[in-house]
Amino acid sequence: MTDLKMPIIGYMKSPYTEKFGIPRQPNLVKIESYIEMIAPYNDLLAFEGIEDFSHLWLIWQFHDNKNQQDSDKFRSQVRPPRLGGNKKIGVFATRSMYRPSPMGLSVVKLNKVEKVGKSVRVYVTGSDLLNETPILDIKPYIQYSDAVLDAKSGYAQDEPIRKQVIWNDDAQIQQQNLLKKNKITSQLIDELEQVLSLDPRPAYQDDVERIYKMKFAEFDVQFKVIENAIYILEL
Repeated sequence: MTDLKMPIIGYMKSPYTEKFGIPRQPNLVKIESYIEMIAPYNDLLAFEGIEDFSHLWLIWQFHDNKNQQDSDKFRSQVRPPRLGGNKKIGVFATRSMYRPSPMGLSVVKLNKVEKVGKSVRVYVTGSDLLNETPILDIKPYIQYSDAVLDAKSGYAQDEPIRKQVIWNDDAQIQQQNLLKKNKITSQLIDELEQVLSLDPRPAYQDDVERIYKMKFAEFDVQFKVIENAIYILEL
């Protein structure tokens, strides 16, 4: 069997600086990020006509996890978070990162493509990619063929239920101080709340006393989860 080698065409620049907290599917959080194209793919001519498309497919590499490229260590079943992290199903029936080929596929909204110095940046919204994720290819999303309106999606048919996000007094004061000093923006706060509303905890954890920590952009967030609410304790 011959190994398949694929070039890296760019790297994702996103506020997701660790895996904990990344939405489990694209387009659940409306956060803008961008792909920094690298030579020789940082050529605007390669993007001529892309502005006529509203969405793109990103093909990328799971670069920060243990993968299953060694067939002797192949794990045929995994535990999807949407099933509570307890039920095992076949790896090919999931989008788990732990698969034979560490490749991901995400559809995102295209915002713009622009030249920045010697680089070309592709700005998108809705990415679920970790910062510095290698991008292997970019393709336009074709509405009539890529959208299957009557598709059945098994255990993931419905969008996850969002929780209410509540700031405690200390965290609210920290937020206001950072805003006054122009260290953060109201948009970044909104994006943080979107991420937390999806409840980033592993599905099997439900300790109301536990304080969770998550890195997001400039934030080092500490929060608790009690019933249907996320309580932000500290930034």
